[in-house]
Amino acid sequence: MARMIWAVVLVCMANVAQAELQSLFPREDDAVRQAAAAPGSLFAGGNVGMFTPPPPPPPPPAPPPDAAPVTPAAAAPTLTLNGGSRVDRLLSLIALAEAGSAGYDAVQHGARVRPTKPPTRMTLGEIYAWIDATPGQPHAIGRYQFIPDTLRRVAGLRGYGPETPFTPEVQDSLALVLLEDAGLAEFQAGRMERDRFMHNLARIWAGLPLPNGRSYYDGYAGNKATITWATFAGGMARIWPVEG
Repeated sequence: MARMIWAVVLVCMANVAQAELQSLFPREDDAVRQAAAAPGSLFAGGNVGMFTPPPPPPPPPAPPPDAAPVTPAAAAPTLTLNGGSRVDRLLSLIALAEAGSAGYDAVQHGARVRPTKPPTRMTLGEIYAWIDATPGQPHAIGRYQFIPDTLRRVAGLRGYGPETPFTPEVQDSLALVLLEDAGLAEFQAGRMERDRFMHNLARIWAGLPLPNGRSYYDGYAGNKATITWATFAGGMARIWPVEG
């Protein structure tokens, strides 16, 4: 009887052990089903894993329909600097800012009463008479837009009397006095920095800009710079290339 009881106990213990082994080591088809049902993990799935390359980043969002197109920054305008010498080309750069296409016959646009003749066909005396007869208006005249006091001063330094025709050659000669006032000789000799010389020029001619892009006389009597600092500096670099 005792042997039968031990036999039953041994059979029961064997069944329990087999069940535990089946729980610890599931069959292959059960393992597949469990893996398929399991949530994603570090090693789950055949396409995503620890060593799988990351997906490419999404493309940037498209601009809104009304967005302005992106274009490269505008380049400085092309300069035409006439003249064989550096001084002649500098005068051409100044004239670009001061007179524009009117050149030697330019008259300040704010003058309500203009001369009866083109400036190059007038004498200095006729210009002085026009100035005296039309007070209360701008009188800048010629390629370098001489104002009355400056015109009289530089003409006196040159020894030009009232009978002197206001020709292109005379205007250039008068402008050379102003270039010397700005320090041309010092600059050409290397004793004045380029930026200082340009600053001095901007103090004489209101159409030339300072590094901030504004005229030295900005807002005074309607003055403003007519070219950008990039154009001014670029023109100077073409005339006197930067070494180094």
